[in-house]
Amino acid sequence: MRLPDFARTTTFRWTLTIAGAFVLCILVLFGFVYWQTATYMTSRVDSLITEELNVVAATTPDWWLRQDPRRIRVAGLFEADGRYIEGNIESLPPWLTPGVPTSTAVFRFDSRGRERQRVRVIAHLLPNGHVFVIGRNVEEIVEIADIVKQALILGLLPAFALALIIGIVLSQRAHNRILEVNRKLQRIVAGDLRERLPTSGSGDTFDQIAVSVNGMLGDIESLIREIASVGDNIAHDLRTPLTRVRIRLERGREHASTLEELRAVNDQAIAGLDQSLNTITALLRITEIEHTRRLDGFSQVPLGPLVREVRDLYDPIAEDKGVTLRVEVIDETTVHGDRDLLFEAVANLVDNAIKFTPKGGHVDVILLLSEGATVIRVKDTGPGISETEREAVTKRFYRSDKSRRTEGLGLGLSMVAAIVKLHGFQFAIAPGPGCTVEIICPQAH
Repeated sequence: MRLPDFARTTTFRWTLTIAGAFVLCILVLFGFVYWQTATYMTSRVDSLITEELNVVAATTPDWWLRQDPRRIRVAGLFEADGRYIEGNIESLPPWLTPGVPTSTAVFRFDSRGRERQRVRVIAHLLPNGHVFVIGRNVEEIVEIADIVKQALILGLLPAFALALIIGIVLSQRAHNRILEVNRKLQRIVAGDLRERLPTSGSGDTFDQIAVSVNGMLGDIESLIREIASVGDNIAHDLRTPLTRVRIRLERGREHASTLEELRAVNDQAIAGLDQSLNTITALLRITEIEHTRRLDGFSQVPLGPLVREVRDLYDPIAEDKGVTLRVEVIDETTVHGDRDLLFEAVANLVDNAIKFTPKGGHVDVILLLSEGATVIRVKDTGPGISETEREAVTKRFYRSDKSRRTEGLGLGLSMVAAIVKLHGFQFAIAPGPGCTVEIICPQAH
């Protein structure tokens, strides 16, 4: 027979396990209490019948038995061969050792009749060879055992039933939440990436998992949308130069009358193809960085020499454009990363700054320590980036209205963002005049 779904959940099984352990502990506890009580009462009875033996053995047991309104005393005098002489014990109990208290069962008889009783007795050999037996009824110990059993039944059964009910409720609740999660996951698998896992707001384990998964789904949805937009942008950005190449080749074939004119057309076509190849190469480069294929090449990278090398590379370019390039190293530090990628990131930022800074302006590259983190700051006096575009500029192929007439692929900041993310750093565009971008390195030491 197939068990209900809730009965096959881990919560219900753990509830049964804990309830079983609880029952076992209670049984052990009650058993220990009963054993201690029975041992104490038995030792008290042994002491009492031993003391009474010394008093009664010197006389006849009749007077001692007559002073027993509760009918708990037993005594008997027997010949050496076990024949009854007097007392209220019908026969001599077997397996008695003189002077040693023993638990046994005897038939007691008196004016009220004959009955079987559980007793604790002790035997004594008289000088004339007779055997004197004295004892007390210990049915009270049996009654205590019955009381313990009743307490166990009255206490454990409701407790176990309550634990079982709680287990069923909790299991059913968990099962319902899992069913709801499965329904949401099926919709997500079917392609509805806007769907999110449900949360109850209690902050329990289910909510923590749901929040993490929802965050992951949000990232996946953003990436898929970005991929879709990137595909459209790739098609648009490659179609234009390829169309130009085709038109130029057609015109060259129809109108070129000399070898020099044909070569000029061919050079223009090659330049257009180079632009398309550069776009593809940049995209492959970003993909390689984003897939963390270069983590194995990480090492300790001194940042001071790195920014100075970027200055040496771009100083002639800045001078030709009439822009002043300045580098200030306030904090000499190292970070764990890929030197070539970090150089590429800083070089892209400096290249953009020089490209968008008008003649007579200046670009500052500053390496400093701020709030426990090393910061590479590139600041220029160009038109800057508006607040509404600060998130969009790191997307592939995005170009603001201010940069439409500037040569480029629109992939520079995308590559910088990918390199920064690979290293676990932060990329920020600070407010203020001009454009100020920062690479924040918390792991610097």
